[in-house]
Amino acid sequence: MAGLGAMGAAADDPLSKKAALMRDSLQKCQTITDSMVSTLGSFDHRLSALESAMRPTQIRTNSIRKASQNIDKTLKVAEDIRAQFDVYGQAETIILKGPHEDLQSYLTAIDMLRGNTHFFSRCKNYKGYEGVLNKTNNLLANAISKLEEEFKQLITSYSKPLKPEHLFKCLPVSMRPSPEGHHLHNHPSGNSADSAVYTLPTLIPLKVLMLLHNLANQVIQGGHQQEVLRTYKNARFPALDESLQKLGVEKLSKDDIQKMPWEALEAKIGNWIHFMRIAVKLLFAGERKVCDQIFEGFETLGDQCFAEATTSSVSMLLSFGDAVANSKMLPEKLFVILDMYEIMRGLHSEIEYLFKGTACTEIRESALGLMKRLARTAQETFGGFEDAVEKDATKPAVSDGTVHPLTSYVMSYAKYLFEYQSTLKQLFPGFATVDESNYQLPDAFRIMQALQTNLEGKSKQYRDPALMHLFLMNNIHYMVRSVRGSEAKDLLGDDWVQRHRRIVQQHANQYRRIAWSKVLQCLSVQGLTSSGGSSNLSGADGGHGSGASRAMVKDRWFKTFNMQFEELHQKQSHWTVPDPELQESLRLAVAEVLLPAYRSFVNRFGPLVESGKTPQKYIKYTVEDLEHMLGEFFEGKSRNETKR
Repeated sequence: MAGLGAMGAAADDPLSKKAALMRDSLQKCQTITDSMVSTLGSFDHRLSALESAMRPTQIRTNSIRKASQNIDKTLKVAEDIRAQFDVYGQAETIILKGPHEDLQSYLTAIDMLRGNTHFFSRCKNYKGYEGVLNKTNNLLANAISKLEEEFKQLITSYSKPLKPEHLFKCLPVSMRPSPEGHHLHNHPSGNSADSAVYTLPTLIPLKVLMLLHNLANQVIQGGHQQEVLRTYKNARFPALDESLQKLGVEKLSKDDIQKMPWEALEAKIGNWIHFMRIAVKLLFAGERKVCDQIFEGFETLGDQCFAEATTSSVSMLLSFGDAVANSKMLPEKLFVILDMYEIMRGLHSEIEYLFKGTACTEIRESALGLMKRLARTAQETFGGFEDAVEKDATKPAVSDGTVHPLTSYVMSYAKYLFEYQSTLKQLFPGFATVDESNYQLPDAFRIMQALQTNLEGKSKQYRDPALMHLFLMNNIHYMVRSVRGSEAKDLLGDDWVQRHRRIVQQHANQYRRIAWSKVLQCLSVQGLTSSGGSSNLSGADGGHGSGASRAMVKDRWFKTFNMQFEELHQKQSHWTVPDPELQESLRLAVAEVLLPAYRSFVNRFGPLVESGKTPQKYIKYTVEDLEHMLGEFFEGKSRNETKR
């Protein structure tokens, strides 16, 4: 037992020691921790005290820093103000010299002044800002006034009227005046005129335009828009007006035009058409380019300036057109009215483009109004002409049955109308419509139907029915030939031509039947036998016949034939068939019936007369004589008299 206790005591010793060491270590750690906590607490107290001690110093340091920053800012503002005074001084030096010496530097100086004004308007803390601002604004206003004067002088010096020769060089070659005079060539119609190349004249050199743009830009920014507008108008509109006047444009009233002889008015209208083209395509187009370049960025003002500069010139041109459109219209005026309408219609889109914007509204409406008046005048003139043709009674039927002056006039009129087919399609909706079933002529060609109606009325004035048919044959043939010889045939169609050729043939047949029936009856055997001399004529065939039968043949038939043929020759050699082919065909048609009948009659009954006394008194003509005399038919009075 004692041994076990000793072993237990020996075993407890190391554990106790270890436990004792651990307790000592823990105790020391606790002591250190407490010491550190105490020390740290002491530091915290000391730092708080130090912070409290340093706070006044920090406040003073921040104040010093802020004061330093404020001083820097104040110095910067002072430096900026001083710099702006330097800017003002530099600008003032340049501006006092004026813009003539160095315009670009002058414009730069104005920009500097505007920046100066902007700067001082924000420096309201600067006590003297108001005075400086006023001084700057005054100098700026003075500078703008000088620029305004410079703009005026520059644009005025370059606003000179163009000589006609200069404008003519800008035209396509085909439209330039002939070398021997100042008469403009007739313009090509339709698309060829529209596609011709025009060269814009240089109204103001490009370098000057750039200067004017810079000047205008500064003056407008200075609030002087109205002054610029007035200056531009006063410089440019006289130049345009005088350019047109040098061309020959006149201010004519309606009364002036009414009193003017037609030939003189026709020439003036022809020139006016060229003047309109030159004005729109060269002068006004050139002026629009000038406006667009000077007032780039100020389009509304540019439109106003363009309107002010061109109004007088446009009015001068349109007033002439209005006076013509509103004057008394005669048929021969239709074509010049159509020419005027064509040029206004052809220039319409260009006028709309050039005279764009609200400021040009009145000009656009005036041009469109003239185009509409010309269209209405053309329609009314044509309608009046159609009525006049149908009712024309100024001249009776021509005595020789030839083509009536009215026919040649109307057909020339109709052929010439076809050259305006594109225009007529605009004016007459039914122009290009041909109703084959009802034979309805296009609207613009109803005058030919009116002509036929009139010719039928005139033909009734003839007492001789043969001459009546000859007259209608001549005139309707002239109508057919006129249509066939022009492009109007494509519009009227082959049917119209064929129908009227048949009418010509019908009148030719009627002429032959009526004019030659009695003469041919004299050469008819049936005519002789029906007179009661059949037995004697049979004797004549055998070479025997009584004196009575010979007398009958001589006096009643050969003598009657001679008398009637001579009467026809005397009369119808005064009649006229002016178309050579128709004349020849009509002679041949008569000869084909007359000459064989005469030859047969002479061969059969000639011996009966030749066996008697003075046979040449009765058989006066050979077949060749008759053929020669037929060649004198339809030659007309003057030619026949010359032969005699």
